[in-house]
Amino acid sequence: MSFVNQDNARRENNYSKVIAEISEKKVCPFCPDQIKNFHKLPIDERVHWLVTQNMYAYKPTKFHYLLIHKNHIQSIAEISDDAWKELKHIITETKVPGGTLMLRFGETKYTGASVTHLHAHIIQSDPDSPDYDKTKGILTRVG
Repeated sequence: MSFVNQDNARRENNYSKVIAEISEKKVCPFCPDQIKNFHKLPIDERVHWLVTQNMYAYKPTKFHYLLIHKNHIQSIAEISDDAWKELKHIITETKVPGGTLMLRFGETKYTGASVTHLHAHIIQSDPDSPDYDKTKGILTRVG
């Protein structure tokens, strides 16, 4: 079983090499027993979710958090009511004044995700960055 989609891995910041390594090891980089091996910027752990800064943040961002369901699930239907409530609390507690919430679930050939494990992104752009292009904003693969 493959837990990652190498075709969707971005080719910057050494990310594609990390995804290739994960693929070889046949592990899920988002599952609790592997998370510390692949995500070095933890922020919080709750009952249902792990929160970490994205080591490969989209550019240019002020904030890019990953919210990773602690159980290896892939479908939205698998999220319990309690996990939904907890997710809402995490999102509101980030106090990001404006941003984007992106939930990646299901088959990666449809989502553009590189990891099959259900997860969400909280992203706030950085319009003051010299790299910010107001006509493009932040670009990432979806689908």
